[in-house]
Amino acid sequence: MLRGGAKLKTNQEARGSEQEAVHIIDDDTSVRSALVNLLESAGLKACSYGSVDAFLHKSSNINAGCLLIDIRLPGLNGLEFLGKMTGLGLRMPAILITGHGDIPMTVKGMRAGAIDFLTKPFHASEVIAAVSTALIIDRSRRVDDNARASLVASYESLTPRERQVMALVTAGKMNKQVAGDLNLSEITVKIHRGTLMKKMGVRTLPDLVRSAERLRHVIQKSAISSASGLTAASDRVAGVHIVQNALADCERH
Repeated sequence: MLRGGAKLKTNQEARGSEQEAVHIIDDDTSVRSALVNLLESAGLKACSYGSVDAFLHKSSNINAGCLLIDIRLPGLNGLEFLGKMTGLGLRMPAILITGHGDIPMTVKGMRAGAIDFLTKPFHASEVIAAVSTALIIDRSRRVDDNARASLVASYESLTPRERQVMALVTAGKMNKQVAGDLNLSEITVKIHRGTLMKKMGVRTLPDLVRSAERLRHVIQKSAISSASGLTAASDRVAGVHIVQNALADCERH
């Protein structure tokens, strides 16, 4: 249960998105009720669930906030759930609720990705402090996710040739070298370079290099896909030649 009054108030700005909420998973109805009342009195949206299954039933509509989860639950417990969150597409920070004597379990939970833990009975100020930190972490994550999604969209708007130029330029090659590698004129390379930098929303080469580093996995995947496409095309051409040669042999005989 909670100790101390729920007199702490959070800045309204801290609420962030309207979808942001603190999701409480605990099989103890009184604990859930006390936590919901505390968090709502502090200006935060709170939702409670009696089990992991109950939470998962609603999780498809959940993309912002944090989790307050009891480490000992019927069915899938808090520790087991932490280990499955990434696979379920859940990236919200989690705070473990534990009882006295659960220190070994708490250590395992922190190793599994929990950002903090609260030991029953906990004080209202402890809950608010832990939740506030978790929400700040989640907001930062969402800002990064949105920025990366925008960056990926910009990269995907590039033409295949612009992607080739970007790869060579960010690898440190001069325009003249890029032109030689791609069998283009240096003027054409400069045009491609200017266009791709505009599409990527950068003004300087260092900024483009930083963008390429953030997109490393996307670029690698694109390169593999392009290589596979070229291989498939080569195979199709080779197959056509084989058929043509076979037909020619038949005509000769």
